[in-house]
Amino acid sequence: MSGIHHITAIAGDASRNLDFYTRVLGLRLVKKTVNFDDPGTYHLYFGDEEGHPGTILTFFPWGHAPKGRAGAGLAQQTMFRIPESAIGYWAHRFVEKGVPHEAIEKRFGQSVLSFTDPDGMSLAFVGVAGTENEPTWRDGGIPAEHAVRGFHGVRLLLEEGKRTAAILTDVLGFSEAGNEGPVTRFVANGTTAGGVIEIREAKGFLAGNMGRGSVHHVAFRAATDEAQAEMRRKLVEGHRLHVTEQIDRNYFRSIYFREPGGVIFEIATDEPGFAIDEPVTSLGQALKLPPFLEGQRKEIEAILQPLEQAA
Repeated sequence: MSGIHHITAIAGDASRNLDFYTRVLGLRLVKKTVNFDDPGTYHLYFGDEEGHPGTILTFFPWGHAPKGRAGAGLAQQTMFRIPESAIGYWAHRFVEKGVPHEAIEKRFGQSVLSFTDPDGMSLAFVGVAGTENEPTWRDGGIPAEHAVRGFHGVRLLLEEGKRTAAILTDVLGFSEAGNEGPVTRFVANGTTAGGVIEIREAKGFLAGNMGRGSVHHVAFRAATDEAQAEMRRKLVEGHRLHVTEQIDRNYFRSIYFREPGGVIFEIATDEPGFAIDEPVTSLGQALKLPPFLEGQRKEIEAILQPLEQAA
């Protein structure tokens, strides 16, 4: 299986982040843990009921992080898929909730509603025909016929896209699917959630700075450790890229590299998934720590700010 596994971004206030993605967008908090490399910071995972690959948007909420600057070498927009008939519902909801958004437009023949989260992260809902029966989270306060069905994809803003395109098609399982102006679309055939990558070329565009409201990295799927190892071999031998050794992230196992356009890419295994340390029915309710941090639980809990949601 190809496509996006998850996308990780940088947020500011953790409670505000939790409130927006659960109460306003209706996603499920699938996992509440910490940044394994910076355990004084939460790592919050939002997705569908079971946290399927292709539905997971995660955040490092660094309260004092400077605001990021959009530009070349970063992900420009993260796109979710919703039923085609739900676009009007969401436009009305954003007016009601005071969410900054733009007029509905057409891209590649699909209706798109762009908006931003409280940290200024660029997001969009894309109306996709036939998504009504796909998995979702039905207890998020959004009528099921309008609820989010995971990622549609992500748009990258790059100075030059040729070498990135080669990695998408040679290593990550995507095929070129067409152009619209400066944007080239790639799709992972047979994949629903997270099956679209768009490259927007913008030669001479100001380089982006990562910060609050920016995507930190885009993670792609590997079904198994063996599939991931083969992808790593292609990146090193065929594309001459530096790729990390495999790192255990508890819910998946990952390798990382910076693609030629500047965006950090990750390849994460589908296994073992988010139910490895708590039942599906109670995902996201308790602070979960990896075994190597359990001995520091008291100290970590004392540092983390309590998560609070608006009434």
